[in-house]
Amino acid sequence: MSTAKDLFVIAMEPGARRPVGQGDLSLALAGAELIDLIAARTVILDGDRIVPGGTGEAAADRLLAEAASALTRTTPYERVEDWLWRRGRDLATAYLASLEAEGQLLRTRGGRSPFGSDRVEPADTADCRRALDRRERGEPVLAVLASAVGLDDTGPGAGAGPDPDPEDEEVGTVLAAVGDAVMELEAVRQRRSIEKAAFANIWRA
Repeated sequence: MSTAKDLFVIAMEPGARRPVGQGDLSLALAGAELIDLIAARTVILDGDRIVPGGTGEAAADRLLAEAASALTRTTPYERVEDWLWRRGRDLATAYLASLEAEGQLLRTRGGRSPFGSDRVEPADTADCRRALDRRERGEPVLAVLASAVGLDDTGPGAGAGPDPDPEDEEVGTVLAAVGDAVMELEAVRQRRSIEKAAFANIWRA
């Protein structure tokens, strides 16, 4: 499976410390897609700009192919941060549907889930076991993405996780952008919560 699908699987693992927010996960999934496109040389980064049209082969994964087709192909090329917000919109829902259709996820009653009252868990498949094994082995890129959405630390954006290959500047750029975007989203949530509480206090006064 793709890095994004592996990330989704470990986010749905029953042992996860807390349910991951759909917004946080969507941003990280968009980053994971971009990392796979870089690895396939479908794109390259020019600083923080995503330059399509590399020599890589077309992605076999449907969602990854959709990501490739959604790239901005005119100059000035899209910034990584802008890609995360644009591509990430409702992306977690798309991955949920895709993985359920593939039989990689199962719904069970009880527990907490960002996708409604049913708990979503990885199925006992070779692909899911491989994804969970990547996490157990501390695969650096997956570990950083997991940490960014709060799977391994105290909350979204709280931990940096292990460092990826320091020589891979493109991957490092994407991972840093994911962390910044998740923290920005959390700041927006906190601001809205404060504004909502202040508005409620006005009516109670």
